[in-house]
Amino acid sequence: MAEGVRLDGTSGGHTMDKSITLPPDEIFRNLANAKRFAIDIGGSLTKLAYYSTVQHKVAKVRSFDHATKEASSDKLYEISVQEEVTPRLHFIKFENAYIETCLDFIKDHLVNTETKDIKATGGGAHKFKELIERKLGLKVDKEDEMTCLIKGCNFVLKNIPHEAFVYAKHADSEFRFQTTQPDIFPYLLVNIGSGVSIVKVESEDNFERIGGSSIGGGTFWGLGALLTKTKRFDELLQLASKGQHTSVDMLVKDIYGGSYASLGLTGDLIASSFGKSATADREFSKEDMSKSLLHMISNDIGQLACLYAKLHNLSRVYFGGFFIRGHPVTMHTITYSINFFTKGEVQALFLRHEGYLGAIGAFLKGAEKDNPNQYSWGENYAGSSGLMSVSPDMNPMQRARSGTFDMLEMDRLERQLVNLPLLLDPSSYVPDTVDLTEDALAREYWLYCFEEALDGVVKRAVASQPDTQEAAERAEKFSQKYRHKLQTLRHQPFAYGSLTVRSLLDTREHCLNEFNFPDPYSKIKQKENDGALKYYLKAVKALEQLDWKERQFALVRGLLAGNVFDWGAKAVSDVLESDPEFGFEEAKQQLEERPWLVDTFEQWLERLKGPPHKCALFFVDNSGVDIILGVMPFVRELLFRGTEVVLASNSGPALNDVTNGELQILTERLAAMDPVIETGLRDERLTLVQSGSSSPCLDLSRLDKELAMVVRERQTDLVIIEGMGRAIHTNYYAMFSCESLKMAVIKNAWLADRLGGKLFSVVFKYEVPSEKPSQPSAALTRS
Repeated sequence: MAEGVRLDGTSGGHTMDKSITLPPDEIFRNLANAKRFAIDIGGSLTKLAYYSTVQHKVAKVRSFDHATKEASSDKLYEISVQEEVTPRLHFIKFENAYIETCLDFIKDHLVNTETKDIKATGGGAHKFKELIERKLGLKVDKEDEMTCLIKGCNFVLKNIPHEAFVYAKHADSEFRFQTTQPDIFPYLLVNIGSGVSIVKVESEDNFERIGGSSIGGGTFWGLGALLTKTKRFDELLQLASKGQHTSVDMLVKDIYGGSYASLGLTGDLIASSFGKSATADREFSKEDMSKSLLHMISNDIGQLACLYAKLHNLSRVYFGGFFIRGHPVTMHTITYSINFFTKGEVQALFLRHEGYLGAIGAFLKGAEKDNPNQYSWGENYAGSSGLMSVSPDMNPMQRARSGTFDMLEMDRLERQLVNLPLLLDPSSYVPDTVDLTEDALAREYWLYCFEEALDGVVKRAVASQPDTQEAAERAEKFSQKYRHKLQTLRHQPFAYGSLTVRSLLDTREHCLNEFNFPDPYSKIKQKENDGALKYYLKAVKALEQLDWKERQFALVRGLLAGNVFDWGAKAVSDVLESDPEFGFEEAKQQLEERPWLVDTFEQWLERLKGPPHKCALFFVDNSGVDIILGVMPFVRELLFRGTEVVLASNSGPALNDVTNGELQILTERLAAMDPVIETGLRDERLTLVQSGSSSPCLDLSRLDKELAMVVRERQTDLVIIEGMGRAIHTNYYAMFSCESLKMAVIKNAWLADRLGGKLFSVVFKYEVPSEKPSQPSAALTRS
């Protein structure tokens, strides 16, 4: 929800208070670059969509040519901040009462004159056609409503993880988000507007309306108005949420005195909707009648959806339309109906951005020549409102939707993202180890943790741009925005899907980028990379002096010690800031002695006595000591054994994680020092690829398509993941179709305690695909 925006009512209807300036960067952002507009106008809400380009800063590294005079210092590379342009999709939702004022605002701020028309859909597109054309000077081009709806649905299901959810009214978390499916088709879409349309969707452009009903949202609204004299739809739902349908409905036990066992009917089932009103000589409350009416219509729609799902053998059934609109009371009644009629075999699925589907689809129709579906898109948490509960009993400060705006922003990603081909079962893969939405204790701790760390992040951001005068001002704006996001997530943990450590980290990165802090740790990484390089040959020579068995343990211990150097962990950053002499050897001394917290080292050692792996895919973590003194000697040993190695690093910066650009330069320098690395690069047995990620964590369902191609071509048979973010917060339970190795040092005392360990405990987890997946530990999953 946008803050600082007031909409005042006057005798002439709702108008925006002109005494309050509505900044374009709050709601209608980047209008100066806007083009390709689309609009979806329903009975009460308008959804506007437009495309813009966003200019933002990115950190780039460039290698010094040390053979020339160009290198004025012993630094390995130089860092520069450059301007880049990212395409962004904006979606804004507001009440129809404010459409004229919003159109005026857009007209006043619209600079781009190339736009000639606006795609329009929805029942109100005809009603407001003349107003739109007069205000914006754009020709209204109407698109088919159902086609837009399906296109929008396909888009969000493919591009937004945790888009779909199951609603569980009485659970600890009312929203249970579903894993993104590798193939979203086929599915059933039940669109509940005035009536009901049931659509079978088989592919991007192949869908069919297979059924429907005239009894829908309009029926609930119309009959509800007659029964209660209440004219507003939301007020009817509020009445229903407070009512008792059993006062009005005739139940099985009212007829038979209890259950009807021979037919399998429990006594509490509705035998006749409004059945008691025919015989009872009394008045019924508005609340009870509204609740009875809601149950009657929901049960009818639920049974109809179940019959069509069974007839067409479909297990995924999504519900949308203005009847749903995120209202807990409607989602609950639909969910109950589906569970009853399918005996739990089919789940009712709802969509986080259901209200935007028509606008998204209309926009995509207008942008077909640019083929937006060939790209991957990601939600920009910094500019999106997120899902808000509208339960009358929860978070009353979020109840009032009148006068507020909801926003969704989607950024086009540089890389097309796909599943890692080595996942054992992509359809059941869940990246995150703990769902903070459901774990209240963990949620409170991590929200506190991120809030406590905020001042340090601000300090680091300002220090990364010492020559920029307004850096402190921008950093303060970042702090305010991210703090507000944390407060929102404390009240609405489901706002952006499942709340996880990964989503908290990603939201912070989005907010940093929003205020042009692309890489706050760039100078720290540069310094640590330069320092670690000086010790590389010494470390390699020390390893070569050891016998084979000692060397294998030393390599693992070195890799774990390197992983201690993580500026994202407060316990480590405090040490690194207070003790500049803390180095590789000191880190080794901090490590837990064997047996480790999770320790399958002996199994790994036995495996190394066998034939070499064909190819290892290694997801790397931090810059400096980690990548140079920990990972590279380990990689060197794999190459020496005859195993090809693919090093996957972040496409963009996050904390002090090494990026692909930095790793390219580091590896070239190491190759000049080490014949094993040099030969590996020359013979293409050592390959560096981008992961497609800019996060300290790792989602293996959204990886660079080129990485997936390399993995297939090289016939990869070993996956190695290091680091707390990639191997503990995410992927701890990930199962692969090949061998895997997960290594990390626990650098958070609270997490270590929950896992049954202590600070700097070690996780060394070697798994082979024939083994059954280990069960989640109670420590990780308890709430």
